[in-house]
Amino acid sequence: MSEFIISNYDELVNSQRDYFNTNQTKAIKLRVTTLKKLLTILETNENLLYEAIYKDFKKSKFEVYETELGLLYGEIKLAIDEIENWSRKQQVATNLINMPASSYILPEPLGVSLVIGAWNYPYLLSLHPMVSAIAAGNTVVIKPSEISPFTSALMAQIINTNFDAKYIHVVEGGIPESTELLKQKFDKIFYTGSTAVGKIIYRAAAEHLTPVTLELGGKSPGFVLADAKIKITAQRLVWGKFINAGQTCVAPDYLVVDEKIKDELIAEIKKQIIKIHGKNPENSEALTRIINTHHFERLIKLIDTKKVIIGGEHNLENLYIAPTVMDNVTFSDLVMEDEIFGPILPIITYTDLDWVINQVKSRPKPLALYAFTESTKLKNKILTEISFGGGAINETLVHLGNHHLPFGGVGSSGTGNYHGKFGFDNFSHQKAIHDKPTWFEPGIKYPPYTDFKFKILKKLF
Repeated sequence: MSEFIISNYDELVNSQRDYFNTNQTKAIKLRVTTLKKLLTILETNENLLYEAIYKDFKKSKFEVYETELGLLYGEIKLAIDEIENWSRKQQVATNLINMPASSYILPEPLGVSLVIGAWNYPYLLSLHPMVSAIAAGNTVVIKPSEISPFTSALMAQIINTNFDAKYIHVVEGGIPESTELLKQKFDKIFYTGSTAVGKIIYRAAAEHLTPVTLELGGKSPGFVLADAKIKITAQRLVWGKFINAGQTCVAPDYLVVDEKIKDELIAEIKKQIIKIHGKNPENSEALTRIINTHHFERLIKLIDTKKVIIGGEHNLENLYIAPTVMDNVTFSDLVMEDEIFGPILPIITYTDLDWVINQVKSRPKPLALYAFTESTKLKNKILTEISFGGGAINETLVHLGNHHLPFGGVGSSGTGNYHGKFGFDNFSHQKAIHDKPTWFEPGIKYPPYTDFKFKILKKLF
């Protein structure tokens, strides 16, 4: 397959637009065939996928399948099974004023789409949106993150050698390549990454009035209430926080813990860290490395050694930071200013739940929220009073693995959502159709506008 350089991005996008305009991508058979081919390619190259991501940041084979490939395979298989159903016209009711007629909605693909992926889950966050785009009948340009270079190169290799560039194509590179791509007119842009870059994407898209989905992040709180089951709470928090070394957009960024059970929770968290990662976490197969020196140095600056109660050890040469817990943290501490995106867990103690809820509400809306409690009343209080993208009760992370739930942010944590049917809809336009027969035409809408017609009109409405 042909390669495109920066000066030919217009050629790439135009070739995809020309292909889309042939209507071939709208055929259900092509969509299904393409996704089956993608699934085969990924499964055939699975060992190479494991090797590439290990080179990028030493992520274990088990975690790659658990957090990326398994979810991706499931999404592809779901789309293959459901494309025909999702693409059907949807009959809706016709109101009285528009009788006689039928009314229905036709899902149609938006056209040429751009997917800009993230480095922390490079396969899932680049290829998952692509699956939704193809399922909906679009063409796709994929721009993986250059921060994980080995996975980016492998995705370019296996996609570009198996699919025609006019249909699906991976463009590698960094800021210059992304900047040039964003000058093109796309029919849809899907971006996963930081809020700062999300604003740049939004501004560029506005030049062409291109619809955008932004999957961003934020400081996702974990509420641990006084009635929480301590052992299982600590176990699930340690797993959710430190998987992928905390480099997860929906990881619990910090904990707000009822003072009554804080000491007990901290003791159990320490036990669970040792249970999962051993007494020397640097040797743990389950602790991914920090992606690069820039992020390593950024994270080290967030660690207040006076407040560290667990961990804190680090090794620049190996880009290793131990699972670290900080106590007696306040909302004004440096570690609470921005999303941590690393293996550092601050704990804020509270005595008044209303106070801490208001503290969370006064900050940008988070992508995720987790609450550990046995109280239905308190659970509902948190869920109804705080706005956030999605989350879980007495669990972490796993809500994003259910394709029956939409995944996405709100406010500063993102706009739009995807997964399953929600992803199909994200890359589709819902075309509204009013289909009227010709055998009858009421005269009420035509002049002359009499008082009698006006009375009938009001009754009909």
